[in-house]
Amino acid sequence: MDALDLARWQFGVTTVYHFIFVPLTIGLAPMVAIMQTVWFRTGDERWLRATKFFGKLFLINFAIGVVTGIVQEFQFGMNWSEYSRFVGDVFGAPLALEGLAAFFLESTFIGAWIFGWDRLPKKLHLASIWLAAIGVNLSAFFILAANSFMQHPVGVEYNAETGRAELTSIGALLSNNTVLWAFPHQITAAFMTAACFVAGIAGWWMVKARHQAQVDSHTRHEKVELYRPVFRFACVVLLVAGVGAAVTGDGQAKLMYQQQPMKMAAAEGLCETEEGAGFSLFAIGNPGDGHCDVQTFAIPGVYSFMATGDFNATVPGVNQLQAEYSEKYGDGQDYVPNLAVTYWNFRAMILFGVLGAALGVVGLWVTRKGRNPGRWFGRLALIAIPGPFLANLTGWVFTEMGRQPWVVAPNPDGDWTIRMLTQDGVSTVGPWSVGISLVTFTLLYGSLAIAWFGLIRRYAAAGAPGIEEAPDHDDDADRPLSFAY
Repeated sequence: MDALDLARWQFGVTTVYHFIFVPLTIGLAPMVAIMQTVWFRTGDERWLRATKFFGKLFLINFAIGVVTGIVQEFQFGMNWSEYSRFVGDVFGAPLALEGLAAFFLESTFIGAWIFGWDRLPKKLHLASIWLAAIGVNLSAFFILAANSFMQHPVGVEYNAETGRAELTSIGALLSNNTVLWAFPHQITAAFMTAACFVAGIAGWWMVKARHQAQVDSHTRHEKVELYRPVFRFACVVLLVAGVGAAVTGDGQAKLMYQQQPMKMAAAEGLCETEEGAGFSLFAIGNPGDGHCDVQTFAIPGVYSFMATGDFNATVPGVNQLQAEYSEKYGDGQDYVPNLAVTYWNFRAMILFGVLGAALGVVGLWVTRKGRNPGRWFGRLALIAIPGPFLANLTGWVFTEMGRQPWVVAPNPDGDWTIRMLTQDGVSTVGPWSVGISLVTFTLLYGSLAIAWFGLIRRYAAAGAPGIEEAPDHDDDADRPLSFAY
């Protein structure tokens, strides 16, 4: 493998590891803020205990996410120096805003929230978690603005003297229609992740408390009453976010068809132009390799509707688009992304998202009118937790791999001369250097992932503090995240 392959693997590995934690942080911060708000407004101790319980899990996830995210930006200068030289003036602007504004906002007020339980007035303490949640989501916006420039460059012009792309309008960059669709889609997906996480843990505890024979009936009832409203709250969030993810995903697909028709064709593995193209649920063999996939079951017209809003529309295949791209951007280059990766990840994203959202439907049904589900539901709730995580990961693999071979895809409706092939963006660092760092980061991130899972499992299994434990602010042992200091 050459330096380009290794650099792509390294960025992919670190991104996928980092993105395990990001959606949970984005969605869980507002959910914890809502829990604390309910306690503040009602004085119900159950919501205070839920706030501290899931707040502790949020802080574990946030800490690991920060550690794994630090490496990301350094790679642009180390492994992708030619890319940074070409578009650093543009790409660096939203990243700088993310660091100077959003990250400082979230980190400052998370600190105030952790240490302010017995030091700040209740209103200010509540405001601190809301400001932290705003900062977390603002950070996501700036990161997505930077990524959206790579998908659809705007607010930029080429300087022939320096050979660089230079920013002309930060407003255009931040109002890029790509980010205006990507941001709500990612936020709703993050809320699905967090809601499924909360529902899975709360649902498991709700069932366990009811069927735990070792404790008295009063304790069982008290624990059920603690986790039941939290569980139903998470199920409602999961359903609303699931609908939002579907709506924004549909809008994003139609915009993708306009801006990157090759990526959209690759999502279906559509080799030839077709009228009323169907959406294949699965295929025998992999798309690509010079031939079309063998579709065993396809829903007629759905792919055309996903792309254009018209079930009977004619949509181009990758072979026709390859010819168009070769004529416009230069012959001798394969402009078709890896069809097997894009095809299967697109379907995995949808499948895992639907399975995660199904927990919300089933959960609300089995707990309707005061009903209590059986033990089977506790196991189902835990099994459902990875679904939205996997949906997020496969969605990002599709998004980034589908853009290939571009690291900056050309804007078909604007200045399409602002573009860069991935192979032209890599640094001159040798393969041994990249290979060693790839192995190092993989081992390090793997260790952090194990540590994260161990901490989450340990404190989730411990459960929320009992009424007698909930919080005596004069006792350091009862402070949130007391295990950390």
